[in-house]
Amino acid sequence: MKSSTAFVIALAGAVLISAVSVVYIKHRSRVLFVELTALERERDRLDVEWSQLAIERSSLAAHDRIEGMARDSLEFVAPDSSNTQVVVAR
Repeated sequence: MKSSTAFVIALAGAVLISAVSVVYIKHRSRVLFVELTALERERDRLDVEWSQLAIERSSLAAHDRIEGMARDSLEFVAPDSSNTQVVVAR
């Protein structure tokens, strides 16, 4: 009788530990899923921002824009033939 009572108590303890473990694992899984979803949203936002910055960089580095700024802001002009020298390397 003692051994069957001890077996039942041990079995009940194992079931209780198993149930608590299942609840903890389920909770942890939900917490990690929420974190994953937030990180995916952040990744998508950063992808959009990176794309916008890449477009902005290419438009700012456009040859016509730089040439226009050199002419307007810095008053650069293309040299004429009298101001040009050809240097030949030997």
